[in-house]
Amino acid sequence: MQASRARLFKEYKEVQREKAVDPDIQLVCDDSNIYKWTALIKGPSETPYEGGVFQLAFSIPEQYPLLPPQVRFLTKIFHPNVHFKTGEICLDILKNAWSPAWTLQSVCRAIIALMAHPEPDSPLNCDSGNLLRSGDVRGYRSMARMYTRLAAMPKKG
Repeated sequence: MQASRARLFKEYKEVQREKAVDPDIQLVCDDSNIYKWTALIKGPSETPYEGGVFQLAFSIPEQYPLLPPQVRFLTKIFHPNVHFKTGEICLDILKNAWSPAWTLQSVCRAIIALMAHPEPDSPLNCDSGNLLRSGDVRGYRSMARMYTRLAAMPKKG
């Protein structure tokens, strides 16, 4: 447990230093629990998620970094690799391809990359995956755009 705490404190300091370096990711540690983090990530440009801000919840095991964090979307998103109801993310580095070399920041980058390049062959959201697999990119993009507008766009006052 000490090792995971030390590692998370180190990452916390790096996040504080790098705020200006990576404006697309804002990682925040829970004030009372180093094992709970949230992140705000910007939807990648030239995707249906552009302009949206998506919130992620991180639950970090005490065996971290030997085990991957559990990460899910709190913001609703229409994406083949994200479960629509639970926000669970299907991403190899969060499962069998995890390595202690990954950090919470690099996990956020990988999720942004997944948003830009969905993998419709391993869908958690079958509706979204089926649209892409059947070649209906326009249908997929318009649904993804609609949900981004509804759930991830800053509300205009």
